[in-house]
Amino acid sequence: MKQANITPHKGLVSPADRGRIFGHGACAVWLTGLSGSGKSTIAHEVEKRLTERGVHSFVLDGDNVRDGLNADLGFTEKDRRENIRRISEVSRLFTLAGMVVLTAFISPFEKDRQKARSLFKKGDFFEVFVRCPLELCEARDPKKLYARAREGAIREFTGIDSSYEEPENPELILDTEKLSPDDCAYRIIEMLVNKRIIK
Repeated sequence: MKQANITPHKGLVSPADRGRIFGHGACAVWLTGLSGSGKSTIAHEVEKRLTERGVHSFVLDGDNVRDGLNADLGFTEKDRRENIRRISEVSRLFTLAGMVVLTAFISPFEKDRQKARSLFKKGDFFEVFVRCPLELCEARDPKKLYARAREGAIREFTGIDSSYEEPENPELILDTEKLSPDDCAYRIIEMLVNKRIIK
């Protein structure tokens, strides 16, 4: 809901100005997938490679954001939607600052991901589906979350007692059952080059 008596102030430095200064474009790379699919690992590998190329980038990771900005939110469907709404807005601010922002969030609901996309100009938002079978994610279980969910210690856990809606038309699909983090990072970098976000 829009607040009354609010008038956004327009700055004197445009995204195009920042693009000229930085020497690259700005965008959001939105990694979505089940817990344990590899989103964070891939996002940080891409950030490392972008930094080596002199590209200003930053990772917004689900646990890190919930440890600070969204520490007041739980894991009900309502709170999950608010979590993604806030991240969408923060991601948009990063792109306005001229950066490539990489988000690593389960973001299980298609409607919320589409709302996130709607905040960006066409060509500034890339949805990346990090696809991995539930059985493999559960076998990996790096944070032991699936085990706790199976025991009933975690409620409304995506893939167990809360649904995950696969993206309908993502810009990129990464099958982490078959692809290594290096392979996935390479494909994201390749996409950004082909889309002329970076050189």
